[in-house]
Amino acid sequence: MKKIAVIGSGFSGLSAAAYAAKAGHEVHVFEKNDRVGGRARQFTTDNGFVFDMGPSWYWMPDVFEEFFADFDVDIKDCYDLVRLNPQFDMIFEDGVLEVPDSYDDLRDMFEKLEPGSGPRLDKFMKEAEYKYEVGMKEFVRKPCHSWSEFMSMKILKSAFKLDLLTSFRKHVRQHFTHPKLVALMEFPVLFLGAMPQDIPALYSLMNYGGIKLGTFYPMGGFVKIIESMRDIALNQGVQVHLNAAIEKINVSDKKAQSIRVNGEDLAFDAIIASSDYHHTEQQLLDAEYRNYNEAYWAKKTFAPSCLIYYLGFEEKIPNIKHHTLFFEKDLDAHAVEIYHDKKWPTEPLFYVCCPSQTDPHVAPEGKENLFLLMPLATGIEDNDALREKYFDEMITRIEARTGTSGLKDKIIYKRSFCINDFVTDYNAYKGNAYGLANTLSQTAVLKPAIKNKKVKNLFYTGQLTVPGPGVPPSLISGKIVAAELN
Repeated sequence: MKKIAVIGSGFSGLSAAAYAAKAGHEVHVFEKNDRVGGRARQFTTDNGFVFDMGPSWYWMPDVFEEFFADFDVDIKDCYDLVRLNPQFDMIFEDGVLEVPDSYDDLRDMFEKLEPGSGPRLDKFMKEAEYKYEVGMKEFVRKPCHSWSEFMSMKILKSAFKLDLLTSFRKHVRQHFTHPKLVALMEFPVLFLGAMPQDIPALYSLMNYGGIKLGTFYPMGGFVKIIESMRDIALNQGVQVHLNAAIEKINVSDKKAQSIRVNGEDLAFDAIIASSDYHHTEQQLLDAEYRNYNEAYWAKKTFAPSCLIYYLGFEEKIPNIKHHTLFFEKDLDAHAVEIYHDKKWPTEPLFYVCCPSQTDPHVAPEGKENLFLLMPLATGIEDNDALREKYFDEMITRIEARTGTSGLKDKIIYKRSFCINDFVTDYNAYKGNAYGLANTLSQTAVLKPAIKNKKVKNLFYTGQLTVPGPGVPPSLISGKIVAAELN
């Protein structure tokens, strides 16, 4: 049995802690904030609104089920999972595309917009299902120490079908031409951290894991998943320490000997850092023990940051769904400003989550809870004036599309969260929200290593290492790194 420290209590940290404890280790989780969850924290306002601070899309349900099943726990005993129908709306300049839950209805929608696209959707999803089964069950489960891990016959036989060398954009447009259908199929990769033409076609697996398998919502919010994971960890014997900021990882003889927590050095046999990888190395480790220098990180392609607003309204808002994507503007133009120009967008796309449409517990009766999110470049200027400029634009467009007016006057709670807050609360490199982009040059072994190359008992987990950004990959990342302890 080893004594293990886990830095950070987000999805990857709690996952790693639970699996490490299950393997028989003594595990301590250290969280710098006053509650567990990392980006998936939740807060409640004095006037009765409840806001998830981060993740709001529940896709790839089988990955969640697997985590709980590994601890002989049924998700149904932890939280009530609601399947959304419609899954979400997409707002375009000339109308609304309502994405149905039923695949038959989805196929009919495709066929209506682009005659002949129904059979092509079947083909696309069949290929995407194969990528999902191989990609999520085999490809992303590797610790990625070397390419030899991918030499299994199943992966080698699947290499061509995984479409690693075809761009996602090309793949989508080989099947569909209608701009609304192209936008629907391309939007999931916006949060993978690059333009659709720079993402491998492998990631059509996201279309299957989301649109085909369905979009869900855990009643009470994403914090219910976090609380359930925390409870599983506690039941495995994990000890959780809040308001416990890590100041230093102390190394000697090529081994991490202890961590400094609020001025006190605590000895451990191994350390798992689910904290921001760049922060862990640049701020907690002496230079000679770092895997990567500042120049390495500066060259990496990061998934976006974002501007978020948490809003409470004094009355219900008509014509708004649980998830709504405002795509009246050009996706490519916004993406270029995120990934290449690195500036605040000229004509942004954004996303609105209205959980009070589904969950009566997140807003007082008769009132509405809205979460606005606009993807942004990392590392750009962030101030109140810029935030308010884009807030005004988003509210104006929401008013236009919902047929309402005077929404600003109906706000009884308002809070913003942006690049500076990601840095302050999560030590996020350049204020990134989603981690490292899943480009081909940053896939598998080409991602930052899960193990420190100079300190034999220091490991990393989370969205800046394998397998990548997103909640399901973070759950898998924790499981991968816990297995490295044995």
